[in-house]
Amino acid sequence: MRAGSETELDALRKLVKGSRVVLWDFDGPVCRLFAGHSAERVADDLVSWLEGHGLHGLLTDTERESPDPQVVLRALDRRHPGSDLVAELEQRLTHEELRATASAMPTPYADPLIRTWTAVGSRLAVATNNSPRVVRAYLDSRGLAPCFAPHIYGRTQELNRLKPDPHCVNRALNAMGAAPATALMIGDTPSDLLAARAAGVPFLGYARTERKGELLRDAGATVVVDSLEPVLRLVRR
Repeated sequence: MRAGSETELDALRKLVKGSRVVLWDFDGPVCRLFAGHSAERVADDLVSWLEGHGLHGLLTDTERESPDPQVVLRALDRRHPGSDLVAELEQRLTHEELRATASAMPTPYADPLIRTWTAVGSRLAVATNNSPRVVRAYLDSRGLAPCFAPHIYGRTQELNRLKPDPHCVNRALNAMGAAPATALMIGDTPSDLLAARAAGVPFLGYARTERKGELLRDAGATVVVDSLEPVLRLVRR
């Protein structure tokens, strides 16, 4: 949503007005976690670590070349679920995510939107595929932790329950005693949309680039914004 037709603005207005609980994906809507710490390099390092253990053949060429470290982790878990090898790789990824928080870039308007939504009485949670330790570290660095605490639901050892599985979304809803229809999920990937849909939660897409917007719309998102500024304006009203 750029200039924003009246129909689009009305749809956004209805989403915002109906939300009593707001569930945020982390990497994207809240910040660009890997803005200064290349996700592609992290993925390459995880692949190299596997190859160093003689496990080159566990990954397909597509998985091996993916710029997303989560793809590497989930690929290993599919082949060796619950193994010590998966646990160690997950710890390595968490370590790299923690390093990335130092150079993470806040999403424009996210900080004031988070504070404003809290101030008007909405309850907030994070539902993410990133490590909850990483989310807490970033929110602490921005002074935003009180807006969410204790409702941070991230990656667990059950990697098969990462989004698009609705597990983290349902955990948030259950912990907050919230009905799905009174909540709103803000995400920037089709997996966020699918998780929200499976949990029965209305969805607001955030797309930093045109390509991300296309992917969200192709997946079925009906309200997509390329900036959180119009959301902030609505909440302030």
